[in-house]
Amino acid sequence: MRLIEIFNNDWRFEREEDTPDAANPAFDDGAWRAVTLPHDWSIEGPFDERWASATGFLPGGIGWYRKTFTVPRAAASGRVYLHFDGVYCNSEVWINGHFLGRRPNGYISFRYDLTPYLNHGDGSNVVAVRVDHAKFGDSRWYTGSGIYRNVHLISTPSVHIGLWGVTVTTPTVTLSRADVHVAVEIENHTDRDAAWTVEHALMNAAGHVVAGSHLREAVLVVEDPLLWSPDSPYLYSLRTRLSQDGVVIDEETTPVGIRSIRFDANEGFFLNDRNLKLKGICLHDDAGALGVAVPPKVWERRLHFLKAAGVNAIRAAHNPHMPEFYDICDRLGFLVQDEAFDEWELGKNKWIAGWNIGEPGKDGYHEAFAEWAERDLIDMIRRDRNHPSVIMWSIGNEIDYPNDPYSHEALDVGTNPQIYGRGFNPEVPHSDQLAAIARRLVAVAKSVDITRPVTAALSAALISVETGFGAALDVVGYNYQEYRYAEDHARFPEWVLYGSENGMRLDFWQAVADNPYISGQFLWTGIDYLGEAGTWPARSNTAGLLDLAGFPKPEYYFRQSLWASEPMVYLGTRDVPESEEAVGLWGQVKARPTWSGTPGRLIRATCFTNCAEAELFINDRSVGVKHTSPGNPTLWWDVAYEPGTARVHARNAGVAAASAELTTTGAPAGIVAGSDAAHLKADGIDLAHVSVRVVDADGVAIPDAVADITWTIDGPARLLGLESGDPESHESYQANHRRTYQGRLLGYIQATHRDGAVTVSLSAPGLEGTTVALRVG
Repeated sequence: MRLIEIFNNDWRFEREEDTPDAANPAFDDGAWRAVTLPHDWSIEGPFDERWASATGFLPGGIGWYRKTFTVPRAAASGRVYLHFDGVYCNSEVWINGHFLGRRPNGYISFRYDLTPYLNHGDGSNVVAVRVDHAKFGDSRWYTGSGIYRNVHLISTPSVHIGLWGVTVTTPTVTLSRADVHVAVEIENHTDRDAAWTVEHALMNAAGHVVAGSHLREAVLVVEDPLLWSPDSPYLYSLRTRLSQDGVVIDEETTPVGIRSIRFDANEGFFLNDRNLKLKGICLHDDAGALGVAVPPKVWERRLHFLKAAGVNAIRAAHNPHMPEFYDICDRLGFLVQDEAFDEWELGKNKWIAGWNIGEPGKDGYHEAFAEWAERDLIDMIRRDRNHPSVIMWSIGNEIDYPNDPYSHEALDVGTNPQIYGRGFNPEVPHSDQLAAIARRLVAVAKSVDITRPVTAALSAALISVETGFGAALDVVGYNYQEYRYAEDHARFPEWVLYGSENGMRLDFWQAVADNPYISGQFLWTGIDYLGEAGTWPARSNTAGLLDLAGFPKPEYYFRQSLWASEPMVYLGTRDVPESEEAVGLWGQVKARPTWSGTPGRLIRATCFTNCAEAELFINDRSVGVKHTSPGNPTLWWDVAYEPGTARVHARNAGVAAASAELTTTGAPAGIVAGSDAAHLKADGIDLAHVSVRVVDADGVAIPDAVADITWTIDGPARLLGLESGDPESHESYQANHRRTYQGRLLGYIQATHRDGAVTVSLSAPGLEGTTVALRVG
């Protein structure tokens, strides 16, 4: 039978020097640092202005990993594979001194067959991995460095199910019946034709078999299926067994969501034959303090927040994310655009000194594109094609960006200077070549999966409609080009259009909501991320609904008021603007959740709500009722500030539906903390999120308090990281203390492999400390 071992423990790591002899199994790595994977060495810092703004002013370099191990005795007669979920970047792998291969792409999962080179029994084996991220400014966002995703040692019989060898599609779906098409690829590493049998069993969530077959490729009929959707992400499971002489020799289980998707050029997106707007966000795959070595539970917390805001779709920008991310999206009910590339055969600008400042770098994936792009695209699709959450394959993001690196004569004709501020540049490659590459990549994608459309995010439709790039796609994504929707829908009525990357302004959403032919939008971005950071001291991009710690920002509540179905209301304040024109459509950014000011001075109390009306009270005195209008969830009152409490009550048809309040705070006096989990598994993976606020003597949270809080862990757990969300903090992520930002701080507490009680102690100068109790095991 197949054995899968998490291969994350007991690695040795060395950075700074390139050590060619490290691939030799006799090499002495005793002085190297012990690490547990996943591991991102870039996040260990330090932040330094000499590194690239594009990647968050964090270092790259070259690193080596080594691990000594023995092979399970059960694997002596079969095959043994080493499977990497992701290594950034330019990885090279050896086993017992034998070179296995290289993989330039830092986001693609891959495996190597170790079998011919292994020492079995009590013999030791040494795997060595060289990771080359010496070109530290090779991306437009933070990438991390190292073996930053899981590694698995997989032992199989000589005849077994191939890598990503089970395929599940749902070509026919109705409320009364669904056809589930299943197929399996078998690898035979013997020198003879092997006789085997296959059994597919489709089981419901209770574990009962609802359909099955003994054919290698079959259609399983499900009567009265429970359909997968964002509102009800029901999952079946497919058990595929391979047998010889009546004995099961290999088995895989595949989650299955039964659903249908289609896009219509006039009516947009349909899921299970129901029209649905894609209320999407874009996401990079770092998590602040954790870099890109992010435990799945961290993503689960973040995605729960986004779900509560009404988000139903995610664009995995601009690369494949870790495998567990898609599992979470399946379970929580997100619709996912899976994206392969941010550049093709030519490099984009990577800003070193600051965004659009100074001389950019050009290092990046384009150097490997010609040799690896087709294989990388195929492997992404093969890995992720069974996820019901995935509804589109994207072959590129902003590949057509004007003069970076392509140009076109259309830039001199009818140019919108706000969007295309630069004219045609004959000195750079011509955009005409993009259509041919797009057609090739689309064909490659369809050679693997024909059940989903292929898309790309176009930054310059002005160019791409002329070159044929847009016409090569099944679904056409526009980045920040709402002003073209009506014109291009009329000009290309057969095109399916949607917003693949969009700002958060209200009118950008109205361009989707008011036009049935626009399938949806994907906001830039769901969560703040490291890199693309402007100039020093900024280290992160702040365009998210959530900050680096995953705490909601005012923009989050504004979006929630537009997209969420559950009644909600948010209250914040800002200075009264000199004119309403000065507020613009970004006013929600400044609506901070604080009630403070100079008594008698006018301030603006702003509320976002999806309810019909809201009434503001100051110290229990009504200031008035205001009503929302269709498509606009923002209400405000300009009032004279007075200390005390401001409270807003939101109603539907006169019935109370939601409320929020702000209170004047006193001086910082103490720390309060809470955990999202009381019990953790003793697996070295599970973790708790401990949220911290600074409070006054009455226990009221102070929104802008700054305190340097020290964390002490007693018991079988470790402090994995601290994150405040501060975009300009250069504090070490390796320290056990950190300053709060906007009165908040988040700690990641990870279990070890031992059982026992854990006490998390929090202290800060001048404040009353507190503790949080956890249990491991």
